[in-house]
Amino acid sequence: MTRTADKPQVLLEHHLRVLKLPTFLAEYEKVARESAADGIDHPRYLLRLAELELIERERRLVDRRIRAARFPATKSLDTFDFMSIPALNKMLVLELARSEYVIRNENVIALGPSGTGKTHVALGLGLAACQKGFSVLFTSTASLVNRLMEARDGRQLSRLQAQLASVKLLIVDEFGYVPLSPTGAELLFEVFSQRYERGSTIVTSNLPFEEWTGVLGSERLTGALLDRLTHHVHILEMNGESYRLKHARNRRHKAAKATAGQSDPDTGEITSP
Repeated sequence: MTRTADKPQVLLEHHLRVLKLPTFLAEYEKVARESAADGIDHPRYLLRLAELELIERERRLVDRRIRAARFPATKSLDTFDFMSIPALNKMLVLELARSEYVIRNENVIALGPSGTGKTHVALGLGLAACQKGFSVLFTSTASLVNRLMEARDGRQLSRLQAQLASVKLLIVDEFGYVPLSPTGAELLFEVFSQRYERGSTIVTSNLPFEEWTGVLGSERLTGALLDRLTHHVHILEMNGESYRLKHARNRRHKAAKATAGQSDPDTGEITSP
């Protein structure tokens, strides 16, 4: 049987669960002990608990936005090697990470050869936008066009288009890797058109603008698409050596030196064969 003295605690915990204050529930006894030891009054005690609840609630919201974004991997700009792509405007990327372009419904286009880190930068900007409180969706161009085609065939196109239009930041990766059918190109154009000045879009492409007609198959459609995408745009030039090929070559070089018993330039250690 519950003792009379325990009833307030039982009721408090019940009310905290009903009010959906899990951090308050988990921390109130610990914070009470700390507050008593520090001589903190009741208002400051409650303030500490409220702050902990808000911090944890924001963390959960960010996690939820990250899951909803469907990132293939979670990458931040902190891990991007800017030194490997000297052509990239680092200051512009860091400015974009503040996500103010999302508020202004501006676009970002990252252009450069395969392997130069375009997807990494797009993921980093997407993660930053999630942390700033914006809804984000990541997709490859091929996957997006396939979804649009399937939705059209299943008479769900309007619903999918509405979902894509409602996202604050849409990231369309790998534009230009696969030519699109006329129907696919028109459906993709419609997505960009519906987002024009209503939401932000990041596009990564291995092709310069003058070669986009080869993907869309129509000069008219390409012109109309670029007109919308580039009206309010930040362009990231990412021309340079493939990041992946460079690292693969460095690994082979280190392995060859280790086999030969030479010192590793990074560690100074000598590995005997």
